[in-house]
Amino acid sequence: MTADVNPPSRVFPTATEDAVIAEKVEGTPQTNHPTYRLAIADMDFLLREELRPLRFQLEMLKPELILKEHNIASTVVFYGSARVPEPQEAKALLAAAKTPHEKQVAERLYEKSHYYDEARKLAYRFSTMPQDPEGERHYVVCSGGGPSFMEAANRGAHDAGAPTIGLNIVLPHEQYPNEYVTPSLSFQFHYFALRKMHFLMRARALVVFPGGFGTFDELFEALTLIQTGKMKPIPVLLFGQKFWNRVVNFEALAEEGTISPRDLELFRFVETADEAWDVLHECWGLPAE
Repeated sequence: MTADVNPPSRVFPTATEDAVIAEKVEGTPQTNHPTYRLAIADMDFLLREELRPLRFQLEMLKPELILKEHNIASTVVFYGSARVPEPQEAKALLAAAKTPHEKQVAERLYEKSHYYDEARKLAYRFSTMPQDPEGERHYVVCSGGGPSFMEAANRGAHDAGAPTIGLNIVLPHEQYPNEYVTPSLSFQFHYFALRKMHFLMRARALVVFPGGFGTFDELFEALTLIQTGKMKPIPVLLFGQKFWNRVVNFEALAEEGTISPRDLELFRFVETADEAWDVLHECWGLPAE
């Protein structure tokens, strides 16, 4: 008998193979009952309250494995409102405003809308960075995958022909990935906590545009992690000093003694993509041009 010099890589069937076989089982009262389903194919079982720890683990693992398969070693995360339209839309919104309140809101949205273009420019610049000698990708643009500044970030990367990540989350109202997210890097989350963890695990810089509760949540969690030493310091760039100083009195926190004056150095205000790139050049040694 000739020895087999190429033994099989495994001796047990894969889970996928068994799942296919299980679907072909002849129907009987026993095999039709939910109890008979394979646990991995039983959604009613997987969604039980008692399996929340397992769902946490799955939501942690899925993006982690896929990002590794795409050789994504580091990211630049773009945070910001889902409600600020790009300049042309903002201009049309302003023209359509009827009441004084509508006009006031439209004017402020229009005032912030130019940051859409700045987000797009900065994301494009990151997305022209070459892969390292091992083929790993660095400074990959990552956003929440939604509209407005998130769309602008993914769009800038798309303009450069580079892969770009979107981390969406299931919400009561409709939210879908913007069209510029790379389909194979478009994720959907159930848990906010796991989504925020994936935002930061590979982040080498945070770029934060004007936003609301969600943006504040993401920004202040990152600042807290850096402040408390749970996360190594990374550049945190806040676009739109006028907006941030109007909605948050950072200096007052230091004056009240609830943060240290040194904590005000955890972030920098910027206004343009070029200014942001200069800061990152200073912090990380990125190319000046």
